[in-house]
Amino acid sequence: MNIILLGPPGAGKGTQASRLEDERGMVQLSTGDMLRAAVKAGTPVGLKAKAVMEAGELVSDEIVSGIIGERLDELGDETGAIFDGYPRTAPQAASLDTILAERGRTLDHVIELVVDEDALVERITGRFTCASCGEGYHDKFKLPAVAETCDQCGAHEFKRRPDDNEETVRTRMTEYRAKTAPILPIYEARGLVKRVDGMADIAHVTDAIEAILDGRG
Repeated sequence: MNIILLGPPGAGKGTQASRLEDERGMVQLSTGDMLRAAVKAGTPVGLKAKAVMEAGELVSDEIVSGIIGERLDELGDETGAIFDGYPRTAPQAASLDTILAERGRTLDHVIELVVDEDALVERITGRFTCASCGEGYHDKFKLPAVAETCDQCGAHEFKRRPDDNEETVRTRMTEYRAKTAPILPIYEARGLVKRVDGMADIAHVTDAIEAILDGRG
Protein backbone atom coordinates (compact mmCIF):
# COMPACT_ATOMS: atom_id res chain seq x y z
CA MET A 1 0.00 0.00 0.00
CA ASN A 2 1.23 3.47 -0.90
CA ILE A 3 -0.09 6.61 0.76
CA ILE A 4 0.60 10.32 0.96
CA LEU A 5 0.43 11.79 4.47
CA LEU A 6 -0.36 15.49 4.52
CA GLY A 7 -0.45 18.00 7.35
CA PRO A 8 1.39 21.09 8.58
CA PRO A 9 4.42 20.87 10.88
CA GLY A 10 3.19 19.89 14.33
CA ALA A 11 0.14 18.02 13.06
CA GLY A 12 1.65 14.68 14.07
CA LYS A 13 2.69 13.23 10.69
CA GLY A 14 5.96 11.91 12.08
CA THR A 15 4.27 10.19 15.00
CA GLN A 16 1.64 8.55 12.81
CA ALA A 17 4.19 7.51 10.18
CA SER A 18 6.28 5.84 12.90
CA ARG A 19 3.22 3.95 14.10
CA LEU A 20 2.46 2.75 10.57
CA GLU A 21 6.07 1.61 10.22
CA ASP A 22 5.82 -0.35 13.47
CA GLU A 23 2.35 -1.81 12.91
CA ARG A 24 2.34 -2.42 9.15
CA GLY A 25 5.97 -2.54 8.16
CA MET A 26 5.55 0.48 5.88
CA VAL A 27 8.43 2.90 5.27
CA GLN A 28 8.25 6.66 5.54
CA LEU A 29 9.82 8.36 2.54
CA SER A 30 10.75 11.91 3.50
CA THR A 31 12.32 13.71 0.54
CA GLY A 32 14.77 15.66 2.70
CA ASP A 33 16.01 12.54 4.49
CA MET A 34 16.27 10.58 1.23
CA LEU A 35 18.18 13.38 -0.46
CA ARG A 36 20.76 13.52 2.33
CA ALA A 37 21.06 9.72 2.39
CA ALA A 38 21.54 9.50 -1.40
CA VAL A 39 24.22 12.18 -1.33
CA LYS A 40 26.01 10.44 1.55
CA ALA A 41 25.79 7.04 -0.17
CA GLY A 42 27.08 8.47 -3.45
CA THR A 43 24.33 6.91 -5.57
CA PRO A 44 24.13 8.08 -9.22
CA VAL A 45 21.23 10.41 -8.47
CA GLY A 46 22.83 11.42 -5.16
CA LEU A 47 25.96 12.58 -7.00
CA LYS A 48 23.81 14.71 -9.30
CA ALA A 49 22.03 16.21 -6.30
CA LYS A 50 25.33 16.93 -4.54
CA ALA A 51 26.66 18.86 -7.53
CA VAL A 52 23.48 20.93 -7.74
CA MET A 53 23.43 21.71 -4.00
CA GLU A 54 27.13 22.62 -3.95
CA ALA A 55 26.40 25.10 -6.73
CA GLY A 56 23.79 26.67 -4.47
CA GLU A 57 20.89 25.71 -6.72
CA LEU A 58 17.57 24.02 -5.98
CA VAL A 59 17.36 20.29 -6.64
CA SER A 60 15.16 19.67 -9.68
CA ASP A 61 11.99 17.57 -9.76
CA GLU A 62 13.86 15.14 -12.00
CA ILE A 63 16.52 14.51 -9.35
CA VAL A 64 13.97 14.19 -6.55
CA SER A 65 11.97 11.74 -8.66
CA GLY A 66 15.13 9.75 -9.31
CA ILE A 67 15.89 9.52 -5.60
CA ILE A 68 12.35 8.35 -4.84
CA GLY A 69 12.65 5.74 -7.57
CA GLU A 70 15.96 4.50 -6.14
CA ARG A 71 14.46 4.22 -2.66
CA LEU A 72 11.38 2.34 -3.87
CA ASP A 73 13.61 -0.12 -5.71
CA GLU A 74 15.43 -0.78 -2.42
CA LEU A 75 12.16 -1.45 -0.57
CA GLY A 76 10.96 -4.32 -2.69
CA ASP A 77 7.45 -4.99 -3.93
CA GLU A 78 5.86 -6.04 -0.64
CA THR A 79 6.75 -2.95 1.41
CA GLY A 80 4.30 -0.06 1.49
CA ALA A 81 5.46 3.55 1.27
CA ILE A 82 4.38 6.67 3.16
CA PHE A 83 5.20 9.80 1.17
CA ASP A 84 5.98 12.84 3.33
CA GLY A 85 6.80 16.21 1.77
CA TYR A 86 6.28 14.97 -1.78
CA PRO A 87 4.54 15.70 -4.06
CA ARG A 88 4.03 19.43 -3.54
CA THR A 89 3.21 20.53 -7.08
CA ALA A 90 1.09 19.27 -9.97
CA PRO A 91 4.18 18.23 -11.99
CA GLN A 92 5.50 16.29 -8.98
CA ALA A 93 2.12 14.57 -8.61
CA ALA A 94 2.34 13.49 -12.26
CA SER A 95 5.91 12.29 -11.71
CA LEU A 96 4.85 10.23 -8.71
CA ASP A 97 2.18 8.51 -10.81
CA THR A 98 4.86 7.58 -13.33
CA ILE A 99 7.35 6.42 -10.69
CA LEU A 100 4.75 4.17 -9.09
CA ALA A 101 3.39 2.82 -12.38
CA GLU A 102 6.90 1.87 -13.56
CA ARG A 103 7.19 -0.32 -10.48
CA GLY A 104 3.71 -1.82 -10.64
CA ARG A 105 2.52 0.28 -7.71
CA THR A 106 -0.52 2.53 -7.30
CA LEU A 107 -1.34 5.36 -4.93
CA ASP A 108 -4.00 4.09 -2.53
CA HIS A 109 -4.81 7.00 -0.20
CA VAL A 110 -4.03 10.66 0.42
CA ILE A 111 -4.64 11.30 4.13
CA GLU A 112 -4.68 14.85 5.46
CA LEU A 113 -4.32 15.52 9.17
CA VAL A 114 -6.62 18.53 9.63
CA VAL A 115 -5.72 20.93 12.43
CA ASP A 116 -7.13 24.05 14.03
CA GLU A 117 -4.50 26.75 13.57
CA ASP A 118 -5.00 28.46 16.94
CA ALA A 119 -5.00 25.13 18.77
CA LEU A 120 -1.88 24.04 16.88
CA VAL A 121 -0.12 27.26 17.89
CA GLU A 122 -0.97 26.48 21.53
CA ARG A 123 0.19 22.86 21.12
CA ILE A 124 3.56 23.79 19.62
CA THR A 125 4.47 26.94 21.55
CA GLY A 126 3.82 25.18 24.87
CA ARG A 127 6.27 22.34 24.18
CA PHE A 128 9.49 21.87 26.13
CA THR A 129 11.80 18.94 26.88
CA CYS A 130 14.16 17.75 29.56
CA ALA A 131 17.66 18.87 28.56
CA SER A 132 19.09 15.65 29.99
CA CYS A 133 16.88 12.77 28.80
CA GLY A 134 14.63 14.44 26.22
CA GLU A 135 11.32 13.65 27.96
CA GLY A 136 8.61 15.88 26.47
CA TYR A 137 6.38 18.26 28.42
CA HIS A 138 3.83 20.99 27.78
CA ASP A 139 2.89 24.18 29.63
CA LYS A 140 -0.79 23.26 29.62
CA PHE A 141 -1.16 19.56 28.88
CA LYS A 142 1.78 17.86 30.61
CA LEU A 143 3.73 19.61 33.34
CA PRO A 144 6.28 17.71 35.48
CA ALA A 145 4.71 16.18 38.60
CA VAL A 146 7.21 18.14 40.68
CA ALA A 147 7.89 21.66 39.49
CA GLU A 148 11.12 22.06 37.51
CA THR A 149 12.03 18.39 37.98
CA CYS A 150 11.93 15.82 35.17
CA ASP A 151 9.61 12.90 35.93
CA GLN A 152 11.93 10.47 34.17
CA CYS A 153 15.46 11.34 35.26
CA GLY A 154 15.11 13.98 37.99
CA ALA A 155 17.09 16.63 36.10
CA HIS A 156 16.23 20.30 36.55
CA GLU A 157 17.23 21.76 33.19
CA PHE A 158 14.65 22.12 30.41
CA LYS A 159 14.82 23.52 26.89
CA ARG A 160 12.54 24.80 24.14
CA ARG A 161 13.10 24.80 20.40
CA PRO A 162 13.78 28.36 19.22
CA ASP A 163 11.37 27.96 16.28
CA ASP A 164 8.48 26.92 18.54
CA ASN A 165 7.02 30.42 18.59
CA GLU A 166 3.72 31.77 17.30
CA GLU A 167 5.11 33.74 14.35
CA THR A 168 7.07 30.77 13.02
CA VAL A 169 4.16 28.34 13.48
CA ARG A 170 1.73 30.61 11.61
CA THR A 171 4.28 31.10 8.82
CA ARG A 172 4.59 27.30 8.52
CA MET A 173 0.80 27.00 8.30
CA THR A 174 0.68 29.56 5.48
CA GLU A 175 3.47 27.76 3.62
CA TYR A 176 1.71 24.42 4.06
CA ARG A 177 -1.55 25.72 2.62
CA ALA A 178 0.30 27.25 -0.34
CA LYS A 179 2.15 23.99 -1.03
CA THR A 180 -0.79 21.61 -0.70
CA ALA A 181 -3.32 23.79 -2.53
CA PRO A 182 -2.05 22.71 -5.98
CA ILE A 183 -2.18 18.95 -5.33
CA LEU A 184 -5.31 18.39 -3.25
CA PRO A 185 -7.75 19.02 -6.14
CA ILE A 186 -5.85 16.49 -8.27
CA TYR A 187 -6.32 13.72 -5.73
CA GLU A 188 -9.81 14.81 -4.70
CA ALA A 189 -10.90 14.40 -8.33
CA ARG A 190 -9.65 10.80 -8.12
CA GLY A 191 -11.48 10.16 -4.85
CA LEU A 192 -8.27 9.47 -2.94
CA VAL A 193 -8.41 12.16 -0.25
CA LYS A 194 -9.54 11.33 3.28
CA ARG A 195 -9.31 13.72 6.21
CA VAL A 196 -8.58 12.92 9.84
CA ASP A 197 -8.88 15.22 12.87
CA GLY A 198 -5.23 15.86 13.66
CA MET A 199 -6.15 17.57 16.93
CA ALA A 200 -7.59 14.37 18.41
CA ASP A 201 -5.74 12.13 20.83
CA ILE A 202 -2.79 10.36 19.16
CA ALA A 203 -4.39 6.93 19.56
CA HIS A 204 -7.65 8.16 18.01
CA VAL A 205 -5.78 9.58 15.03
CA THR A 206 -4.01 6.24 14.59
CA ASP A 207 -7.33 4.38 14.75
CA ALA A 208 -8.86 6.70 12.14
CA ILE A 209 -5.92 6.18 9.77
CA GLU A 210 -6.04 2.41 10.29
CA ALA A 211 -9.77 2.45 9.48
CA ILE A 212 -9.06 4.25 6.18
CA LEU A 213 -6.30 1.80 5.23
CA ASP A 214 -8.56 -1.14 6.09
CA GLY A 215 -11.41 0.27 4.00
CA ARG A 216 -13.57 1.05 7.04
CA GLY A 217 -13.10 4.83 7.03
